[in-house]
Amino acid sequence: MTRYMVVIEQGESSWGAHVPDLPGCVAVGETRVEVISLIREAIVFHIDGLKEEGLPVPKPISEGEFVEVEAA
Repeated sequence: MTRYMVVIEQGESSWGAHVPDLPGCVAVGETRVEVISLIREAIVFHIDGLKEEGLPVPKPISEGEFVEVEAA
């Protein structure tokens, strides 16, 4: 199994997700749970497409971190 970092964002009326290590790999859903399921499918689809085209599959290198700061 390979683990890719996924950035999940809540919009006004939907949730979005993208994978920094797989440019163009995105998903949108109505709920957080749905977007996580959809981005998992999108990652598999994206990697399958790269393999079919004979392109290298990027290794996951991105990391996430929360940083606390004083709010102005």
